[in-house]
Amino acid sequence: MTNALSKLLETRDWLMADGATGTNLFNMGLTSGDAPEIWNDTHPENIKKLYSLAVESGSDIFLTNSFGGNASRLKLHDAQGRVRELNRLAAEIGRDVADAARRPVVVAGSVGPTGDIMEPVGTLSHAGAVEMFHEQAEGLKEGGADVLWLETISAPEEYKAAAEAFALADMPWVGTMSFDTAGRTMMGVTSADMAQMVEALPNPPLGFGANCGVGAADLLRTVLGFSAQGIERPIVAKGNAGIPKYHDGHIHYDGTPELMAEYAVMARDCGATIIGGCCGTMAEHLKAMRDALETRPRGERPTLEQITEKLGGFSSTSDGTGEAEAPKRERRGRRRA
Repeated sequence: MTNALSKLLETRDWLMADGATGTNLFNMGLTSGDAPEIWNDTHPENIKKLYSLAVESGSDIFLTNSFGGNASRLKLHDAQGRVRELNRLAAEIGRDVADAARRPVVVAGSVGPTGDIMEPVGTLSHAGAVEMFHEQAEGLKEGGADVLWLETISAPEEYKAAAEAFALADMPWVGTMSFDTAGRTMMGVTSADMAQMVEALPNPPLGFGANCGVGAADLLRTVLGFSAQGIERPIVAKGNAGIPKYHDGHIHYDGTPELMAEYAVMARDCGATIIGGCCGTMAEHLKAMRDALETRPRGERPTLEQITEKLGGFSSTSDGTGEAEAPKRERRGRRRA
């Protein structure tokens, strides 16, 4: 299979990824407790709209609606026997959208965590995790995904199992982790730990980085941690659109398009090559991000103080690496997205 992402990276010094999947689908009528992946079969027109919104807003890469498409997650909906089918459908819809675009667009097959804890702490074996990830990868490959995109991973053991599975599927991949616990993943991985792990993998990803987590400021602090390792591999920054707030019975993210435009430019200046949004990131955010990346020149690598000044304070005083940090600052009031 042609490695569309590598080809695009050869021609550009930054690429824009997409925004939120869940937030957009909830706005289309998905309800809490539903499996988004089943919509690939029952509501394909909505999934096509999701992908099209990203492309029309300037994304060079969009992720398929397959984040929870592994057997363990789908078992919660009695759909564990539909892994290959639902992932194939997710990628097929994406392939149609990308092929209809008037520019190169990469279809990235989203692969999220299994939802199980791996041995020795939990019950999921390495072989079991590899099998689950491999099954999902084969479905995405069948549907025409250009690359696989591992995201929101906390445990290094799960990241390594996915890397092995993707090698079995003979697919290029990108992999991000979520740093949401005082600068570390839930399982204690720091930015430096991840960078070193990625370089030691027998089947390393095309790019690595961070997604989701807390807010945009925290994510950029993690990106700076990656950059400090001096690794010659594209870094991914896919941060949330601000901080989630509960309002009128719904979760809203307080990041404005203006804030996400600042985040996108600062992510690029921090060393990220692939820049997108995660939870709460809508079409209007993506359009502002694309415009900023195209019109604002590169700047010096921002300091922690500059990040907090533009994006608000960090959620913790440390990024987990023990290095000196800027003080936590009060977040300024912003309009809701």
